[in-house]
Amino acid sequence: MKEENDVNPKSKPRALLELFAASTKLGLTSFGGPIAHLGYFHDEYVTRRKWIDERVYAELVALCQFLPGPASSQVGIGIGLIRAGLLGGVVAWIGFTLPSFLALTLFAFLLQGYPMDAAGWIHGLKIVAVAIVAHAIIGMGQKLTPDRNRVAIAVISATVTLSWQTAFSQVLLIVAAGLIGLLMYSKTASSDFSSLSVPVSRGTAALCLGLFASLWIALPLLRPFSNTGFLPLFDSFYRAGSLVFGGGHVVLPLLEREAVPAGWVTSEDFLAGYGAAQAVPGPLFTFAGYLGAMAFGFSGAVVATLAIFLPAFFMIIGALPFWSSLRSIPKVQGALMGINAAVVGILLAALYDPLWTTAILSPADFALAMILFVLIALWKWPPWIVVAASAAGGMMIS
Repeated sequence: MKEENDVNPKSKPRALLELFAASTKLGLTSFGGPIAHLGYFHDEYVTRRKWIDERVYAELVALCQFLPGPASSQVGIGIGLIRAGLLGGVVAWIGFTLPSFLALTLFAFLLQGYPMDAAGWIHGLKIVAVAIVAHAIIGMGQKLTPDRNRVAIAVISATVTLSWQTAFSQVLLIVAAGLIGLLMYSKTASSDFSSLSVPVSRGTAALCLGLFASLWIALPLLRPFSNTGFLPLFDSFYRAGSLVFGGGHVVLPLLEREAVPAGWVTSEDFLAGYGAAQAVPGPLFTFAGYLGAMAFGFSGAVVATLAIFLPAFFMIIGALPFWSSLRSIPKVQGALMGINAAVVGILLAALYDPLWTTAILSPADFALAMILFVLIALWKWPPWIVVAASAAGGMMIS
């Protein structure tokens, strides 16, 4: 990118240090989920530091909303790529991810050996997860299912997800929804686009896309030869990171169906960790670190975190050079409209099972969930305060 964003090789170490400092600051202070993260990024990288302009930022956000994976983390990686090349992308990811990874891994160690069934505050964390996901569904539904056809896609997707719970059901749903969207919405797609230039060659991009596809195919084939150890863990979390559209909350059902049946965590441990993940800043995908630590200690936390974020790296590096031309194709935009509607349905199914069925066990639980929802949706309380309130409420109910 031959603009003011280029970094002279002699100043690259300094640029990397500045990038790490800025991204770590965001990792320590960015509460509120992916949409809030994008606001923090805009304030830090566009308004304050002026590392990229409004046009480039808008294009980058649009691309990351299209790709599977954690959108806010991919935006941060993309800004690192533009600022300091491939190493800049890695540094930006480490800074943004490390604080929440360490916090959730420590939380996992604190919970191990703890009598979960006797912990009222743990039950409160499960209840707040219901309120948070319900709020996410309403917000996503308003944007991604604005007409009756996409509402129908979402409802059918939720029904199929609840009725047919297999490892491939959600993949097939996403593919089917994309085909429906292609047929129904290709003619209504927008044609107003600007270009995006980044310092990544198409050869490097093609290599990353090839690695993404190769691992996606090879890991399930290799898994039967290693029923224990880190390979099944890496496969499960890599696949989850590869299939998530629509933001961090959608990874919940994917991870639950990988981690709980495999015996890595109990259902109670899973929901307690998911509730705790709402109390820390940074990407929700670091929930993988908690699950990996519960199953295999600190090494498991590192493996699970690397596995779930690796597809995001491959996809953002692989897609950036091709995005400007690809996103202008009406058929691609139409397919994305259908996929986004299916994502709302998948998340709606997750709200019922495992969240509602496990957390809402009494009228008092339902009352606490309503109060927490109001605090989040209407009073706009900071997430960490809401999580603390939920833990206290769970103790009072118990």
